[in-house]
Amino acid sequence: MRYKLTFVVGLALGYVIGTRAGRERYEQMKKSAKEFAENPAVRNAAETAAQTGRQAAGKAVHLVGDKVGDRLPSSVTDRVHALRGRGMGNGKVDEEDWGTSNT
Repeated sequence: MRYKLTFVVGLALGYVIGTRAGRERYEQMKKSAKEFAENPAVRNAAETAAQTGRQAAGKAVHLVGDKVGDRLPSSVTDRVHALRGRGMGNGKVDEEDWGTSNT
């Protein structure tokens, strides 16, 4: 419910900003957002955050598997063991397992 409310508020805010500012302001905001996203410092920070997230997810797989693995359904346990077999325990994450980078 919280996400729906956030979406509706964002949609309403975008509509109000768009109708009051007009197309020219919209294009200006779009250009600013694009420049921000293409900034090398921002891209590096985003890549670092993504890499940290992938490492944390790899560690979480092992913690969950070790602590509750014997109490989970076999389908979940098999998936955890399959992930371990891919080398996630050594701190390395294959890009095909977790997606590719945009940088």
